[in-house]
Amino acid sequence: MNFKTAFNEISMGPGTELVLFAGPCVIEDHKTTLSIARFLKQMTSELGIPFVFKASYDKANRTSLQSYRGPGMLEGLRILDSIKKELSIPILSDVHTRSEVESAAQVLDIIQIPAFLCRQTDLILEVARTGKPVNIKKGQFLSPWDMFPVTEKITSTGNRQILLTERGSMFGYSNLVVDFRSIKIMQNTGFPVIFDATHSVQLPGGAGKSSGGQREFAPLLAKAAVAAGADGIFIEVHPEPDHAKCDGPNSLPLTILHDLISRLIAIRRLVSEVNSSGE
Repeated sequence: MNFKTAFNEISMGPGTELVLFAGPCVIEDHKTTLSIARFLKQMTSELGIPFVFKASYDKANRTSLQSYRGPGMLEGLRILDSIKKELSIPILSDVHTRSEVESAAQVLDIIQIPAFLCRQTDLILEVARTGKPVNIKKGQFLSPWDMFPVTEKITSTGNRQILLTERGSMFGYSNLVVDFRSIKIMQNTGFPVIFDATHSVQLPGGAGKSSGGQREFAPLLAKAAVAAGADGIFIEVHPEPDHAKCDGPNSLPLTILHDLISRLIAIRRLVSEVNSSGE
């Protein structure tokens, strides 16, 4: 599948390069967000793979009322638009209400539906009608085959620019597990599948008034997902994850990213070679 951004057309699917979707969980300030985006652009340019920058302007599903949510829609979109134009990179962010969609569509190249909202029909249809590519995260409470009717909601508007993201399934309380069969199952919708390596190691509510995480396992799951055929990898990163204002426990430090992505690219290419040889 090809989807258009403000700067180029990105291909996803069999035989294509791995696509990296990366950035901080939330916009903390303009300077930090720009610095992360610049690092990621340079790294992916060196590695020769497509890159989409992600950051949220408002995290509406925080555990606690006191948790940092972001700068809000107006300021957040202003920051994202500035970074997009300065670095000439495509931007992804998430929306939580129908009232946000029109403004968000003026800036974002890809609009994301959060996992907790993946069954909200009116929101999905509103986003789909923008004609922009839609990345919809599979809810922790859904089976992979439950995503088939979700894609049908989007295609009912004529929009077929759809990306699906696996981010783990609830396993008891405050824990997630990944069933790698879901990658192939969701690809049977006919649309590319992204694996969210960092939210898959999140421990929802595991820190009491915030979510915990096991970031040390994110690289392992990322490698397994690419080996299982994932078309893209979604990773939240931060210069100092232990001091991040949101999702620090499951975010990866920038220092390990080049080596990790290099390994993921090698796995992707090996999988493509094996598949093309018919083995």
